Amino acid sequence: MVKAIVGANWGDEGKGKLTDMFAHSSDVVIRFQGGANAGHTIINPYGKFALHQLPSGVFYPHITNIIANGVALNIPALLKEIDALLAAGVPRPRLLISDRTQIVMPYHILFDQVEDARLSDRQYGSTKSGIAPFYADKFAKIGFQVSELDDDDVLIAKLEHVLPLKNTLLRHLYHQPELKADDLLAQLRAWREAICPYVADTFAFLHEAQKQNQAILLEGQLGALKDPDFGIYPFVTSSSTLAGYGSVGAGLAPGSITEIVAVVKAYSSAVGAGAFVSEIFSDQADELRRRGGDAGEYGATTGRPRRMGWFDAVATRYGCRVQSATAVALTAIDVLSYLDEIPVCVGYEIDGQVVRDFPVTTRLNRARPVLDRLPGWKTDIRGIRDFSQLPQQAQAYVRFVEKEIGVPVTYVSNGPRREEIILR
Repeated sequence: MVKAIVGANWGDEGKGKLTDMFAHSSDVVIRFQGGANAGHTIINPYGKFALHQLPSGVFYPHITNIIANGVALNIPALLKEIDALLAAGVPRPRLLISDRTQIVMPYHILFDQVEDARLSDRQYGSTKSGIAPFYADKFAKIGFQVSELDDDDVLIAKLEHVLPLKNTLLRHLYHQPELKADDLLAQLRAWREAICPYVADTFAFLHEAQKQNQAILLEGQLGALKDPDFGIYPFVTSSSTLAGYGSVGAGLAPGSITEIVAVVKAYSSAVGAGAFVSEIFSDQADELRRRGGDAGEYGATTGRPRRMGWFDAVATRYGCRVQSATAVALTAIDVLSYLDEIPVCVGYEIDGQVVRDFPVTTRLNRARPVLDRLPGWKTDIRGIRDFSQLPQQAQAYVRFVEKEIGVPVTYVSNGPRREEIILR
């Protein structure tokens, strides 16, 4: 059985908590795309953690955690994450890194930084983690695969091929110092030694795990609206954020993904540039940002304040569809408890016409929100474990969201901690 946990919005929906919760009954947890450019925040008895590349099952000793072939592997960042877990008293996790995973090179991060500076006010909101240059090289067939770390001759030959391309850009476009092959080779050798204990043929491992009917959990990064095909292009990430990509990014049979839980926030938040139709500003945004999450709405990787907005039914319905969601987990509903009434975006007005289907970016940029307003409940709902015990207005809000998006809201999260969840 394979279950996928993915985001239906712009990311930051609270997937970390849900993955942590579902991991308890899983045998294998897999990160199948993305890199160190976004994080999942998890609060458990060990403390509060922002995981960037490690799968969210690392807190359970019975779980095999896999960084799969679809991931952009930042080795120094990964080693730092592992050290942080150990320093907090977490037992060393059972971790496998696919030998087909490709490596974020130092120059990927450099190019991300200098290109962002060159774009100036035309930036896409990059986290400067090297993700776009990494995936560009992967599909240009000049990336470095983990399996190649074992062969110095391969590394040297590839560096001799790649560096003239990179140095030409650095010298003539970005006016930066050139890269040296010896420095990069030394770095690759050091990384080889550091990750050697974790490298494995995870494709073969997962084939056996499926034969044994083990419970496998796919953990997505970011959300549907950041997908390069179906998101708000070009203000997207550079790997597919969709559950359907899990079979490729992890090496699983496509038909084996039988349950897809789309995580949806009870309001909206986003990091980075691009259209955000239900966005709010000034004091209104500051108040929602301050109350959001366990420590406010700030990026788990960058610390940047998130853009805030009301729940967007148009975008969320679309996000659930492109994820092929079989169930929805609605998170952070407790954050809305301070409001007398709660605005919800139920349509977009574009060129004088109201639409309910999510449009392409050129039309999205002209959209204005059409709002309904629901009554608030004005009472703290954290700690409630039975849906029927929620205030009637909170129940009505959940049912309204469920009707708008057309997918059952099976889980309602009313706090950031593992146990603050209602199963409907």
